[in-house]
Amino acid sequence: MPTLYVENVPEDLYTALRKRARENRTSISAEVLGLLRSNVPTSRELARRQRVLKRALRTTSLPSEVAMPSTEELQREDRQR
Repeated sequence: MPTLYVENVPEDLYTALRKRARENRTSISAEVLGLLRSNVPTSRELARRQRVLKRALRTTSLPSEVAMPSTEELQREDRQR
């Protein structure tokens, strides 16, 4: 497993990480890994999100019997106001 070293971490950021780690009863390293996992999507996670999005778009499409007015009809209606 690769190792990641981070240099020049601002003091206030390090303090916030240390505080989070103490609150969650974990090490700073474990806290950083948790933050990376939840905020940096892997290629597998991106593929999963795309599948979910495609499925959501398919299921939320309008029924074919619902007629949507054309843009011309909408403009005419707006002019009549």
